[in-house]
Amino acid sequence: MKRLEDESKPNHERWLLTYSDMITLLLIFFIVMYTISTINATKFAQIASSLSKTFTGTDYVIGQYSGSSFVQGNSGDKNSLGEIEKQLNGFIKENNLQGMVTSYIDERGLVISMQDSLLFDLGSADVHPEEKDVLIKIGNMLKTLPNHIRVEGFTDDLPIHNSKFDSNWELSVIRATNVVKILVNEVGIEPQRISAVGYGEYRPVVPNDSEEHRRLNRRVDIVIMNTEYNKWEPKSH
Repeated sequence: MKRLEDESKPNHERWLLTYSDMITLLLIFFIVMYTISTINATKFAQIASSLSKTFTGTDYVIGQYSGSSFVQGNSGDKNSLGEIEKQLNGFIKENNLQGMVTSYIDERGLVISMQDSLLFDLGSADVHPEEKDVLIKIGNMLKTLPNHIRVEGFTDDLPIHNSKFDSNWELSVIRATNVVKILVNEVGIEPQRISAVGYGEYRPVVPNDSEEHRRLNRRVDIVIMNTEYNKWEPKSH
């Protein structure tokens, strides 16, 4: 009878179990916060996957959640590109280059888009000597950045075939290459962090259904890549 009475009494020490669970969770939380303070993307993925398995039984996959992430982009990188964009926009306004030079930031980085008529004659890849100074001044804004730079050439869809170029593809590549030469030889940008790409008529921003639209498609873009893309660039030895 006494044994039954003892078992029916409330257990006032059950709160210790809840308390110990809370302390354990707090300990895990602070360990994770400390680790994240010096984390890189690989470490974060490993920790997230481990915790996800522990608490939910499923793996965490980078990018599966919407919103901000520790592994998406680099705030310092975005800030530096944003500052360059402000300088560039001031330069465009001061030199009345609106409509000829535009800039925007997308997932790749900072894109500086120049209409072909600013730098070239129609069907030519030779940079106008009088406009070369504009390109040099823009290049000086980019010279100290650690980012890789891609110079991309684009044309409209009007076919070209002359003694210099067999196709729009060749024209776009040579235009991009000539811009790279100026940025390397006259600005001093390190050649190992810059490249030239030609897309010809195959990456239009608008349909080639009018002269105005074809004008918009004839351009050279200087793309300052986010530093997170550095790892995808071929390594020099």
